[in-house]
Amino acid sequence: MNWLAFLFDLLKVLGGVIAGAVIGFFVARNYMKKYLKKNPPINEQMIRAMMTGMGRTPSQKQVNQMMKMMTKYMD
Repeated sequence: MNWLAFLFDLLKVLGGVIAGAVIGFFVARNYMKKYLKKNPPINEQMIRAMMTGMGRTPSQKQVNQMMKMMTKYMD
């Protein structure tokens, strides 16, 4: 009978680890989504610098198009 109690305890521990991993995944995912919405990884100045570094002077229309594409990609 002692092995049966050990088996139940082992199942409880494994269930707790699995539940913790699943809950942790969703909490971390929601946190990262909020963080990226608040602090986008790229902005207009970065796009301007990138295009200038490639040897072209971007117009405001081109910068707006790139920002629109990046925003669409992020959603």
